Amino acid sequence: MSTMSPIKDKKELEAMKKYFLKKNEIRNYALFCVGINTALRISDILKLRWKDVYDFDSHSFKKHLKIKEQKTKKNNEILLNKGVINALKRLLAYCNRSHTPINGDDFIFTGGKNRNKPLSRSQAYRIINGAAKALKIEGNIGCHSLRKTFGYFAARSGISSVLLMHIYNHSSFPITRRYLGIDQDECDEVFMKIAL
Repeated sequence: MSTMSPIKDKKELEAMKKYFLKKNEIRNYALFCVGINTALRISDILKLRWKDVYDFDSHSFKKHLKIKEQKTKKNNEILLNKGVINALKRLLAYCNRSHTPINGDDFIFTGGKNRNKPLSRSQAYRIINGAAKALKIEGNIGCHSLRKTFGYFAARSGISSVLLMHIYNHSSFPITRRYLGIDQDECDEVFMKIAL
């Protein structure tokens, strides 16, 4: 299995969002937005149910997603930021218009009309990879690219690598360092900026 690349250009991120919206693929749009904004593995994203993110009593989205990660078995608490909330609001409205109303036990990212079955990992890969290919985005783009994209932009905005290691629930820094996808051009840019 080859290593997935982060998407490093914000214009390409916006192009991916527009690609899904233009095709009226609201589920895929929301999947992409949740992936790039939460740093979760695709296996954890696909297991999400509406009750994990939405309070049906107050008819509002929760502030945090509390999850036990499938791979690490560690608990994680993730703030649902504006990008996630807006995408999920759009998906919730779409689902409520298209089907019978959503309930808390329904999977968010379903494999079709059956809300009791989540989208498969292979189908999620085909969705993300297919959009990247259609848009001619360079690199090996797949589901893990979403998680790496989060880290790439967090690191570029000055978030410490120690904090990113904690967010990713990694056991060592070398694992986190690989996620950041930093290349030689970016290293050169640092040396250009630090001209003492």
